[in-house]
Amino acid sequence: MAERPEDLNLPNAVITRIIKEALPDGVNISKEARSAISRAASVFVLYATSCANNFAMKGKRKTLNAGDVLSAMEEMEFQRFISPLKEALDAYRREQKGKKEASEQKKKDKDKRIDSEEQDKSREDDNDEDDERMEEEEQNDEEVDN
Repeated sequence: MAERPEDLNLPNAVITRIIKEALPDGVNISKEARSAISRAASVFVLYATSCANNFAMKGKRKTLNAGDVLSAMEEMEFQRFISPLKEALDAYRREQKGKKEASEQKKKDKDKRIDSEEQDKSREDDNDEDDERMEEEEQNDEEVDN
């Protein structure tokens, strides 16, 4: 947990970027207003987290999940944000699924490559053994001829 109230504030760079993206070009914001928005955003996050935690506790869980956050938004009377949040959550899940599948495919490809390399090495070793046997046989044939 944070030791000072300032530790609970979101990073200024993040807040500034969000504000710039939300405002039209050419609109400036004072340092004081940016600070107020930062504090308000931090309070909102803390309140939403607290509400979501209540839903997790009702479910006898220690881990907050997306459903808890969506329920908290409804309880906080932010219904108009629920649909965009669900869409963002679905997009996040699709992205994560794609990354997982790509990672699994990469691992399979790596395993196939390693298996192929091992087979090639095994064939080389077998060929080396065959070459050694043939050399020994040739030497034995030469000794017999002599």
